[in-house]
Amino acid sequence: MRLSSTPNRFACRDGYSRAEFRHWNAGDDPADGCNTRAEVLIHEAVTAPTVGAGCRLSGGSWWSYYDATVVASASGLDIDHMVALAEAWDSDASAWTAQRREAYANDQRAEQSLVAVTARSNPSKADQDPTDWLCRLPPGSTAGTSPKGCAPSSAGTCPSTTANWPASRMRPQAARTRR
Repeated sequence: MRLSSTPNRFACRDGYSRAEFRHWNAGDDPADGCNTRAEVLIHEAVTAPTVGAGCRLSGGSWWSYYDATVVASASGLDIDHMVALAEAWDSDASAWTAQRREAYANDQRAEQSLVAVTARSNPSKADQDPTDWLCRLPPGSTAGTSPKGCAPSSAGTCPSTTANWPASRMRPQAARTRR
């Protein structure tokens, strides 16, 4: 993934509300009874959880690569939009139909679109553009670190960033692959 530090000249957060992006819909496979959140948790699991009635998850473990932490309870995880909903709004999602915003909020087609991360690490990224926070995550670091030359709040001071996240970096081992 190649990210540019060029500001979006059309960015405008006027009218933004997270509610404009219906998320955690019936997921990629409506017949399995799991919503998008549960499907991402199942996919991202290092140790597969048991999937009970109503897609209730128990057991399992997950790797949160924002803070390099193993998590033993799905309730301790957030599903993060790698490109935040507010950032998508700034980048013209405000002009999308409600159906297109819902599709974006639940998009599992790209490995990095939705990721399971600890609830405590997710706020460090917040609604920032990826160029504002990715340069804080060099190989081997965790969320919140800032390498020389990368200011957390200003993409303009970050070098043009190429981010590569192989599955092995995201989690030690996936329980299953996404459809």
